Amino acid sequence: MGRFTFRLPDIGEGIAEAEIVAWHVKIGDTVEEDGRLADMMTDKATVEMESPVSGVIVEVAGAEGDVIPIGSPLVVIEVEGTGNEVDRAPAPRAEVVEQRIEAETPDAGDVSRVEGAAASASTGSARADVEKAAAPAAPVVSPTPAQAEPVEARTPTPAAKSSSTQAKVMASPAVRKRAADLGIDLGEVRPAEDGRLRHSDLDAFLSYNASGGFQPAGRKGQDEQVRVIGLRRRIAENMAASKRQIPHFAYVEEFDVTALEEARAQLNAGRAANVDGRPKLTMLPFLITAICKLLPKYPMLNAHYDDEAGVVTRYGSVHLGMAAQTPAGLMVPVIRDAQDRNLWQLAAEIGRLANAARDGSAKSSELSGSTITVTSLGPMGGVATTPVINRPEVAIVGPNRIVERPMFVKGADGAERIEKRKIMNISMSCDHRVVDGWDAASFAQDLKKLIEAPALILAG
Repeated sequence: MGRFTFRLPDIGEGIAEAEIVAWHVKIGDTVEEDGRLADMMTDKATVEMESPVSGVIVEVAGAEGDVIPIGSPLVVIEVEGTGNEVDRAPAPRAEVVEQRIEAETPDAGDVSRVEGAAASASTGSARADVEKAAAPAAPVVSPTPAQAEPVEARTPTPAAKSSSTQAKVMASPAVRKRAADLGIDLGEVRPAEDGRLRHSDLDAFLSYNASGGFQPAGRKGQDEQVRVIGLRRRIAENMAASKRQIPHFAYVEEFDVTALEEARAQLNAGRAANVDGRPKLTMLPFLITAICKLLPKYPMLNAHYDDEAGVVTRYGSVHLGMAAQTPAGLMVPVIRDAQDRNLWQLAAEIGRLANAARDGSAKSSELSGSTITVTSLGPMGGVATTPVINRPEVAIVGPNRIVERPMFVKGADGAERIEKRKIMNISMSCDHRVVDGWDAASFAQDLKKLIEAPALILAG
C-alpha cells in the first residue's frame, strides 16, 4: 500500500488560493477515480475537485471555510501500490484506530474492563482472552456531539406520555393532526360543547395556557451559530470593502412610468412567452436600453476606479451587471455588450443568466467584468433604496416598486387635471471620488426623459 497526495491544482486566471466550501468525503471514506472530493470557491466561481485515483481517504486539508493555497495538499489517499509518496510508509489503519481510542479519556467502567483484559492476558491464553475482553471495551470512544443525544431528547413529551388519553378524546382527524403539528396534548384541551374537540377549542387553548394564563406569542428557539463561508463570506468581504473604501453618495428621482407600462403591455399583447424566440418584456430591458443610450454622454459612470494605481478606466462597451438573488446568496451575472442588444435579446439574456446563477451553472466569465450594475428587487422593492456599489465599478442603478398615485397632469389645452399615474423611484449610488453630484443628477434627469417618453428609447 502507498499514499497519493492530491494537491490543489492551478485553477487558472491567476488564482493563488481557494476556499473549501463543501467536503464530499471524510477520513476513512473510499473514493473512486473521478469521484467528488470537495467544492472549492475562488474569486471567480466554485470548482468541483475530483479524485485522480481510487483509494481510502487518510488525510484532508482542513474544514469547510478554510482557505488553502494552490499547490498545497488537499487530500491524502491510501492506494494500491506505491502511490506518489514512496518515502512515507502509511500507518496501519488499526494503529490509527488505536491512537484515536487512546486519545479519549475512559471512564471508570472502561478502566475496569481494560484492567480485566490485562488480568486475563496473564493467565495463559493471552491472545484469546484479550480479544474477548477487548470486544465490550469498543464503546470507549466517546460519541461526537452530533451523535450524543441530550437527556431532554430522551424524555417523553407530554403528547407521547398521554397517547392513551388522546385516543379517548373525541376529535376529527383534522383536529388531531393540527394538535399534533402544534404539539398540543388533546387530553389537556377542554371542549366547549358536547364533549367533542373542534378547531375553535384549539384556538382557545392557544390563547390561554392550561393553567389559565396567556399563551406566549411564540415559542423559544435554540441559539445557533452559523459559520460564514463560501459565497456568503465573499459577499460579506466585498460589501465591507466597498463601503470601507468607496465614499458613496445616493441620488433618488421619481419617474412617471405610465406611458412605458402601456407601451410594454402593447408589445406583450397577444404574445405568449418565447413565441418566435421572443420572451415577454419586463421593465428591466427598457431601463437597460435607456442606460446604454446615455452612457456615451456620461462615460464617468461606465468605469472602474483602481484606487491603488490612481487610474480611472472608462469603457466604450457596456458590460452590464445584473444583481440576482440565488439560494446561495447575491450574485452578479454580466450581460456582455448590452448596448448591441434589442429589447427581446436583453430579456432573453436576463432570463438565461438569472437561471444559470440560481442553478449554479453560470461560468466564471459570466460572473465577472461588469462595468456598471443594475439591481432590482422587482415587486419586493421599496419606495427608495441606497444600493452598495459593486467595486471596482463607480455606479449602480436601482429601480424600485411601481405604485399608483393621483397626480396633476397638464392636458393638451394647458389645463391641469388629476389622473391616476404609475410612479416609480429610481435610486443611484455613485463613487464620489469619480462621479460628481451634478453628473449623477444630470444623468438621472436625462434617464427620466427617456423613461417617460418610451418612443425615444426605441428610436435609433
